[in-house]
Amino acid sequence: MIMKKIVLTVIAILAIGISSKNLFAQATTPKGDILDTLSASPDYNVSAAMIRAAGLTVTVRGAGPYTVFAPSNTAFSNIPSAKLDNLMKDPANLATVLKGHVVNGKYDKATLIKTLGSGTPTLTTIDGKILTLSVTDKHLTITDSQGNKAKVIAFDMLGTNGVAIGIDAVLTK
Repeated sequence: MIMKKIVLTVIAILAIGISSKNLFAQATTPKGDILDTLSASPDYNVSAAMIRAAGLTVTVRGAGPYTVFAPSNTAFSNIPSAKLDNLMKDPANLATVLKGHVVNGKYDKATLIKTLGSGTPTLTTIDGKILTLSVTDKHLTITDSQGNKAKVIAFDMLGTNGVAIGIDAVLTK
């Protein structure tokens, strides 16, 4: 039984590596912090704008290192407009949602794969919530404590104070 679990974990890790080998968003020397990196990306600049609107600029520009699981622009466009409007009208609630996407520590692709294979594939957000890592449909999936899920769609968007990992959904309440 233990051997079967180990084999399945290795297969899952290999599947992530194979299916996502072209998902490196940036592998060069970072030119700014995580917020600068997200702002410069045509696919993640809405995440940067939301971080600013929530008043989390100082946090995300801090020394870190941090990992930001950044929803893509498409992920934000998939939120029902009434819910998105309510979030934008309430910066404190928006900040709560976004803090659920930020983890202390630098978890690039290699580190996430090691964490997944460690037998305890969880990360703790800056507000103390748990994110669980798993492999579904050959993709790394992040699940929050309320059961909301997002697939990783881009790895290793490097900033001077950490890394952003692109996801396909907003982890909301």
